[in-house]
Amino acid sequence: MEFFLDSANMAEIEEALKLGIIDGVTTTPTFMHKNGITDIDGAIVKLSKMVPVLMIEALGENSQEIVAEAKRLLALGLDKKKTVFKIPVNLEGVKACKILHEEGFLVNLHLVYNIQQAYLALTAGANYVCVLVGRMQDQGHDALGLVKQIVEVINTYKYDAKVMFSSVRYPEHIKDALLIGAHNITVPWSIMKKLGDNQLTKLGTDQFFQHTRLMTIQVKSVISEVNPIVDLDCKVLDALLKMTDSGMGAVSVVTKDGDLAGIFTDGDLRRQMRKMGDHILTATVAECMTPNAISIDGDAMLQKASDIFNANQVDNIIVTEKGKPVGMLDIQDLVKLDLLS
Repeated sequence: MEFFLDSANMAEIEEALKLGIIDGVTTTPTFMHKNGITDIDGAIVKLSKMVPVLMIEALGENSQEIVAEAKRLLALGLDKKKTVFKIPVNLEGVKACKILHEEGFLVNLHLVYNIQQAYLALTAGANYVCVLVGRMQDQGHDALGLVKQIVEVINTYKYDAKVMFSSVRYPEHIKDALLIGAHNITVPWSIMKKLGDNQLTKLGTDQFFQHTRLMTIQVKSVISEVNPIVDLDCKVLDALLKMTDSGMGAVSVVTKDGDLAGIFTDGDLRRQMRKMGDHILTATVAECMTPNAISIDGDAMLQKASDIFNANQVDNIIVTEKGKPVGMLDIQDLVKLDLLS
């Protein structure tokens, strides 16, 4: 099924063409008016150089005027093999289509509302028979049934023509067009942008990114430059000041040689206050800390850190290098990277 963009907005046409899957563009004077275009001929010429195939209106009160308008537009420098002239399917339009077809023009007879009009279009040599599905449905007609009937007529009688499914209102219309065998569909950019949207696809993609980051990013690359450290003899109040200044909920506790001895957290403070009462004011960190602190080497991957957080239900992991603390990984560091929730 050919995939056309229904638009006259230059910016969105350029964006859609970047997809690399657009077979052409359909446009109308109404679209151009809505986009503030005053030089219609100039816009048509510009579009003809941008898109693979361009469908434009050839308007006239009678067949002679329609044919003359198509020839005038072609004379602007359009490629005859890449320009399709859209004509309403009435008797004058059918007559004009027959003339243009015999002269090698490509024609789309549109505003088709019943199978009889489609038959006239096909016998006149129309390359496209266009059904405005959304508009027909708005008026209570069975537009999908009509498209299916025209497809069957083309297949049965071997007409060299395509059914265009137009007036697309929502993504479901694309599914409808595919299932009933339409040869062409022209879709507004607002709808086209939604075609790849699916919550399950998004969840799966996010999970792939999450797992990739967990397995490829080292712990040391995400820790803060702030590295709050105190020694065993440090008073609890001094440790609290360092904890507050760092903006973290814990400090690493080290020996005189700088080796990791434990961790002192705000949770430790609350627990020891209940035990010690006023003595906490003169206590040392060594009396209040959690020994055997959970740590991780800075070269480890975030997957290992995630496993530690999940297994131990802690908020902070001390990051070490050769046994000495070089930083602290907070559980919020992984949350901010969408690696934990």
